[in-house]
Amino acid sequence: MKPLQIIAIACLALVVSCTPVQETAGDSIEALTPEQADLAQRFLTYLERVDEKAFGASMRMNGGTETEVRKMSGEYADYVIRVARGDVVEKIGRTLTTTKKPTREFERPSLWSRYFLIDLHPKSPLVGMLHAAIVVQFYDYGTSSIAGFVDVLECANLEEDLVYMRAAVDKVFEKHGVDPAAYRKLSKTGHDEDSPLSVDNSKLRKTEMVGGSFYCFPLREVNEANFVFMTEIYEAMLDAYLAVVERRADDPYTEADLAAQDEMRRNWLEDRFFSDPYTVSISPYEAWSLYSLPPDVKF
Repeated sequence: MKPLQIIAIACLALVVSCTPVQETAGDSIEALTPEQADLAQRFLTYLERVDEKAFGASMRMNGGTETEVRKMSGEYADYVIRVARGDVVEKIGRTLTTTKKPTREFERPSLWSRYFLIDLHPKSPLVGMLHAAIVVQFYDYGTSSIAGFVDVLECANLEEDLVYMRAAVDKVFEKHGVDPAAYRKLSKTGHDEDSPLSVDNSKLRKTEMVGGSFYCFPLREVNEANFVFMTEIYEAMLDAYLAVVERRADDPYTEADLAAQDEMRRNWLEDRFFSDPYTVSISPYEAWSLYSLPPDVKF
């Protein structure tokens, strides 16, 4: 995620249609204020659109791949997971999750939340995998948080493609008058000094710092300005990344490029098992392994 602090906000919620399946903790939209309920409904519509964008583009590049959908339930959250595989996008996995209870003592139960994550693994080693997450969560007493993570992992990425993706995201930073420096640093380090979480960075995934991690504490509250900023950042990264995947689909690559991809995929597996507190101790292995892990890992 790969947001390492994602657990700090107990943010998991997912349904296939991006609409509530049942009233549970984290899914009580009627308990929100009118302004909050409007933003929640807009977020559901947004998630449905970007989900179809990502899978639609992947299936088009792959020549009509079918998708697999599974529903899973864990102690802390319910998951709806969607996965597709093919020759260009070797694997794309998505989870849309609903929290049922906090994962840490310092957290409060959420009235309503949605956590949406896409992990995309291109076949070409010229494009690193995409890790893209966004979460909206409303708590009691009118408090809320919006956060996310969007970045590409180190691989045999071409510099011109990194410049292209970074520029696409920078346009959103500039539009909203936000300095990207802290968010890009956090994407690389995975550690925020103000975070209440203790994380193990010994096997941390390596990013290209073209996007950013938005799990800086204190987290942004959910209001109009922050909602527009976060959703635009997420979609700008996704659009630019999908364009690069298609651009490089048929480009030749070397054994050294494949070795870089092998290293990236092994590093991502290690991150999942050792450095991400969410996948290490909270999310069921059966869930995160399905939507997040690479199609193959070599040692």
